[in-house]
Amino acid sequence: MFCVRPLLLLALAATTLAAQPSPTSGLTHGQRVKRLAIRNALVIDGTGTPTRGPMDIIVEGNIITEMVALDPVALRAGRSKRPAADAEIDATGKYVLPGLINAHAHMQSQRSGQSMGGFEYNHKIWLANGITTVREVGAESESLSVVLRGRSQRGEIVAPRMFIYPFFDNGARIRTPAEARLRVQAMKRLGADGIKIGGIPRDLMEAMEDEAHKLGLRIAHHVGVEETNAWDDVTFGTTSIEHWYGIPDAAIPDLRQHFPSDYNYSDETDRFRWAGRLWREADPTILDSLLTAMAKAKVAWVPTMDIYEASRDLQRAQQQPWFQDYLHPSLANYFKPDPANHGSYFIGWSSTDEVYWKENYRLWMDALRKFERKGGIIGCGDDAGFIYELYGYALIREMELHAEAGFNPLKIVEHCTGNNAKILGEEARLGRVRVGWLADLIVVDGNPLEDLKVLYAGGTSAVREGKEVRTLGSEWIIKDGIPYNGPQLLREVKAIVDAAKQAVRQ
Repeated sequence: MFCVRPLLLLALAATTLAAQPSPTSGLTHGQRVKRLAIRNALVIDGTGTPTRGPMDIIVEGNIITEMVALDPVALRAGRSKRPAADAEIDATGKYVLPGLINAHAHMQSQRSGQSMGGFEYNHKIWLANGITTVREVGAESESLSVVLRGRSQRGEIVAPRMFIYPFFDNGARIRTPAEARLRVQAMKRLGADGIKIGGIPRDLMEAMEDEAHKLGLRIAHHVGVEETNAWDDVTFGTTSIEHWYGIPDAAIPDLRQHFPSDYNYSDETDRFRWAGRLWREADPTILDSLLTAMAKAKVAWVPTMDIYEASRDLQRAQQQPWFQDYLHPSLANYFKPDPANHGSYFIGWSSTDEVYWKENYRLWMDALRKFERKGGIIGCGDDAGFIYELYGYALIREMELHAEAGFNPLKIVEHCTGNNAKILGEEARLGRVRVGWLADLIVVDGNPLEDLKVLYAGGTSAVREGKEVRTLGSEWIIKDGIPYNGPQLLREVKAIVDAAKQAVRQ
């Protein structure tokens, strides 16, 4: 059973070693200062290289302008000259990372027809988990998402940085290659950063991708059991494959999974049950060729392993500890098995289904390791808001699953920062702790290279030498130079959830 316990759910104990907030001066939650110093930081820079520090990181406006390596001997002797600043965070003993990037996110203001009171809940719980950038892949409203992106850029709302990838076929009439090109042009005029496609006929995909490349729009492909698969992504130049459909089925010799005769793809219980048997049908030789081709064509892979985890362990998924205080009641209702809700397919789910899915994960993780060894780019996204996955927390769980797949923690941080910046085409300004880059940073209480759980909003509790030791999670989240206190964000999220629960009771 999952053992992480959020800080705010713990009963006080006499033997507890309380988390120690970082000393600060001149700092106000949600207000950018002219010159901010993060002192004495241990830096994980997002490139996969080891920790360095201590350092003073200087932020002017929204740009990292200095990173000064400190000499501990000179510091103790008072001989070290420190850069001046208007506000400071003393990060002694704490780790500074690039802000996490969620490459497969959904901004949602309601679930199952029930309002969550706008997007504040969604945005603040992301930030509280250290997520400073999201790639929105399929919005409730294309135009509203573009508006929210602008408001976030201007600092008018408390929200991550946003990249908007609307659904290609979102209510549009697209039956011919010419209509596909017109739709791409309309998305460009709207101000989209990219395009999200699902299952799509090959002739429309070819025209759509060609037009998108001409207009500088990137493409995220949620491949389905459709005419097109990962070979088409290689041929047409897709930016990233989301999830994993389209990869193992492209490695089945006859390119079709062996479904039972009464299988119905539109029945999600059928769809997800038989998806758990898909990786075992992939031919290893063909799969190896496909992974090589994907890496060579620079088709990235955003696996979102967290979103399917309920299929291999339903009980764990239903009992995640943060649900008690931070799960909005409308989202909780959406998670209940209901054919009307996408992803709520657990009707008659059995231990046999879970066993198949556990094997699916082993084979899937092996393919991910091989893909990266071939030079492939692996990203990090969570697809939360479906299948018992809560915004923000789900991305940290995704990082833990990358660890289960066998990746080094430094590489996992790179997947969720530097690699995701490459997928966005923003690697020259996002995803690194580096002078000249945008000031999207997180100050983490605890060492994520030792324990990724310290990244969870609200922190963790662990017993060491007979004492309960607590951490604060991402204590400070700096998005575009604006500092947000993680515990304060989490209190605000809880207040939203408490008010919604009270409204349900009335």
